[in-house]
Amino acid sequence: MRWHAAGLALALLFAPAVQAAGTAQLSSGFANPQEDMRYHSLLRNLRCLVCQNESLQDSQADLAKDLRRVVRAQMRAGKSDREIVRYLVTRYGDYVLYRPPFMGATYVLWVGPFVVLAAGLLVLMLALRRRRRAPEETLNQEQRRRLSEFLGPNEDHS
Repeated sequence: MRWHAAGLALALLFAPAVQAAGTAQLSSGFANPQEDMRYHSLLRNLRCLVCQNESLQDSQADLAKDLRRVVRAQMRAGKSDREIVRYLVTRYGDYVLYRPPFMGATYVLWVGPFVVLAAGLLVLMLALRRRRRAPEETLNQEQRRRLSEFLGPNEDHS
């Protein structure tokens, strides 16, 4: 019973911290739930330019905070998602997008991994084929005689 009370006291002590961690999602400042969802969707699909592998939603970098304010301001100005993304791409390049468009400059990003995979499979297949075709190395009569001389007369050489 004593442990139960201590556990309860600890849970009550840490409850505010756990609640704050659970609600740490960024406030959009929008009262409308659809706008809030739209805002967070945009932020999840845009890359932080400082953190590289974090979305604008997850990043705590100062630039990410500034870009979140830009997205919020443009939404309030009535801009569509496409217009907001176009604005950010014009200003920061395709790198701001988690899914860059398929075009000449990003062709290697989209096709490169498949080319490397195909080349690796081709090299593996050729190596296996070459290994299968390699003749089994056996000793001819002359080589056996020389081996017998090398090993000496006391060895059994069959």
